[in-house]
Amino acid sequence: MEGLGDLSHASTVFSPDERFAFIFGRDGGLTKLDMIGARIAARVVQAGNAIGGAISDDGRLVAVSNYEPGGVRVFDADTLELVADIPAGSKTVGLVDAPGRRFVFSLWDAGETWIADFARPGAPVITRIRGVGDRPYDGLISGNGRYYIAGLFGEDHLSLVDLWAEAPAARPILPGYAAHDEKLPVYKMPHLEGWAFTGDAFVLPAVGLHEVLWVDARGFAPLGTTRTHGQPVFAMARPDGRQVWVNFAHPLNDVVQVIDTASREVIRTIPTGPATLHMEFAPRGHEVWISVRDEDRIKVFDCQDFARLAEIEAQSPSGIFFTARAHRIGL
Repeated sequence: MEGLGDLSHASTVFSPDERFAFIFGRDGGLTKLDMIGARIAARVVQAGNAIGGAISDDGRLVAVSNYEPGGVRVFDADTLELVADIPAGSKTVGLVDAPGRRFVFSLWDAGETWIADFARPGAPVITRIRGVGDRPYDGLISGNGRYYIAGLFGEDHLSLVDLWAEAPAARPILPGYAAHDEKLPVYKMPHLEGWAFTGDAFVLPAVGLHEVLWVDARGFAPLGTTRTHGQPVFAMARPDGRQVWVNFAHPLNDVVQVIDTASREVIRTIPTGPATLHMEFAPRGHEVWISVRDEDRIKVFDCQDFARLAEIEAQSPSGIFFTARAHRIGL
């Protein structure tokens, strides 16, 4: 497929029936792909610089998070006609869908998280959650749609919002998680969308450290850390939660590590190749696909014995998005 614009930081969501993919390009392009017809069904360039997007739980609305001019724009999923323009006076990050035709996102410049509620006809109802923290850089939502976590670039903790609360508010979690270590230069910001959930704990990448953070899934108390090969970018749980796979920022981005969630120890370091950027598990977790940009390859590994199963040629591959995401909140 060609004519999709700048895909250097592109991401994808799918319609509930998996028929259409919506591609969010870094150049502000929003493209609707017909997966069966293998053609562009619709396309708009809606901003100068975009950072990702989300689709509502009913599949009717597609939202795009923008750096330039900032804010969030929401489109009709059928026609890509503009439904709502939500100016925020800030770059927006961490845009996710939440149950009830809602979108949640954070403001890099303002240190806030907003909830845009489209449950009723007309303009969305906006809930502004202040005091989230200094420079939220990404966000994620738990698989049941209850918790939203914003990672903070400028502070030594993360912020948690309970979306089930009558009056949602931000509270810090993992305060002082880097107090024991000196932060290193950050070569690539971690991505929180992977949301590693292991059953009783969440695993999150630390900013500027060579470790992942373990958080209790009930009370969100810190449980400890696991030392890793480099600065983690994605920490992603195998669908059954038994393993967490981690990739890393430049210049240590040519391997992935596998962490056993029972022992919280690294059990395998797998040489994958230069510029290993993204991972995606098959829906039942028997294999993982990994993009290796500077080798122009997608590599497929068995998740039990870690054998390399296949390689697929691709031009500078980055994100990998399986259509099973259509049935998961926040993806």
